[in-house]
Amino acid sequence: MRIWEIFVIAVSLAMDALAVSTSNGLAMKKATAKHAFIFGLYFGIFQFMMPLIGFFGGSIFIDFIEKIDHWIAFILLAIIGGKMIADTFGSDEDEVIAFDEEKILAPKNMVMLAIATSIDALAVGVSFAMTEDCNIWFSSAVIGAVAFVLSFMGVIAGSKIGSKFRTYATRIGGAVLIIIGLRILISDLFF
Repeated sequence: MRIWEIFVIAVSLAMDALAVSTSNGLAMKKATAKHAFIFGLYFGIFQFMMPLIGFFGGSIFIDFIEKIDHWIAFILLAIIGGKMIADTFGSDEDEVIAFDEEKILAPKNMVMLAIATSIDALAVGVSFAMTEDCNIWFSSAVIGAVAFVLSFMGVIAGSKIGSKFRTYATRIGGAVLIIIGLRILISDLFF
């Protein structure tokens, strides 16, 4: 497999992670490099691990996971997005944002987001196993690195946009998560 092919796959796999990172950055009052690094680290690690699991687990996982992966992603993103939107009601703007930053960066939340955005990489790993000229370690490293960089940039970009429209940006960010979940669900069910 050529490097540019791996890079294109990595970018396409990282699009959901970028969108989720950006929408969470929208919810933050001021994202720091540390916040962006945490997102990049979680998303990068999961995007790195999932192709490996798919490659080495192969058909053991794929038959089961293909039937429910879209539901897992949809449910996780809908719960998190819905909670983000709900948290904006009934509090003043500063409380909403401070609360969301702590909640967004909680390990349980980050793991749920990372799983939801990296399930597709599991299937890619299975397809890599069927390719004779694929170096799975290198390919997974590229996929993880691209996810790290795009997620890092997404948090910072979202924060810069969201700082001007805090409460509305948080609601939009939550809606984006739900929409991403719906897109995953609909595309897997009907296409």
